[in-house]
Amino acid sequence: MLTKEEITQYFQELQDDICRRLEAADGKGRFHEDAWQRPEGGGGRTRIIQGRHIAKGGVNFSAVHGPMPEKISRALGLEPGHFLAAGVSIVLHPANPMVPIIHMNVRYFEVQPAGRPEAGSTWWFGGGIDLTPHYIDTEDARLFHRELKKVCDAHSPDYYPRFKQWADDYFYLRHRKETRGVGGIFFDRLNGEAGFSKEERFAFVKDVGESFAPLYAHFLKKHREEPFGARELAWQGLRRGRYVEFNLVWDKGTKFGLDTGGRTESILMSLPPAAHWQYDHHPEKGSPEAQTLSLLQKGIDWVNYKE
Repeated sequence: MLTKEEITQYFQELQDDICRRLEAADGKGRFHEDAWQRPEGGGGRTRIIQGRHIAKGGVNFSAVHGPMPEKISRALGLEPGHFLAAGVSIVLHPANPMVPIIHMNVRYFEVQPAGRPEAGSTWWFGGGIDLTPHYIDTEDARLFHRELKKVCDAHSPDYYPRFKQWADDYFYLRHRKETRGVGGIFFDRLNGEAGFSKEERFAFVKDVGESFAPLYAHFLKKHREEPFGARELAWQGLRRGRYVEFNLVWDKGTKFGLDTGGRTESILMSLPPAAHWQYDHHPEKGSPEAQTLSLLQKGIDWVNYKE
């Protein structure tokens, strides 16, 4: 039987592997590790890189446990108990505006009802990976979604269409009526229902996690030397601002971390090194910026997208 200790150990190893690969892709930057402990139980390793091509990136591992706050119990529809939340979360903000922002997280959650060991634990896996270009390259979007579809199809034909739609709905700035980027996949509460075992769910989560580094290394290598100027940097600042808005207003992981007394610096590592807000900004018609805005919408079939 798969144990929580084995899952937690894997997440630590995944963090190590991704950090090695990103350092190689950047060519200059090295991760700074900040190990921390949570007074109520558990801790983590926050790793930050500021390199040549990655302006600011974070690859975090955490495994926190303890009595579940009442607010979280209510939000999750669970009875009070002792919880464990473990996983890896990543956000990379590139220096070159032609390189996309990327996010991924894979996580495991379980709770043991208080005073009822006979009840057994409630468990599930969650996660997601999405791409947020400052300038949408449709070839990149196709490749990204095709690779994610391969990962999903290896485990269930139902996964990609369901999780792609979930990502469209989740990574959406409702107050702007635009998606955060070109989406990806998002999933939560993958448990033993629908005939899946814990081992089968974990195998899928592992494949998602291990798809991250090769994909992003490809995008970084493709775009990192492309020319840019003041116009592109200004647009990058505005798109980073949208990223900040999503993470602080809508992201459930940010809220969960803060509500459970998580480490603020680690939770907010997803924010860019700098961002801009310009009142009522509208890009020039026919511009690359306007083209990108026109593609920030739900429901685009990126796997089969044609110009």
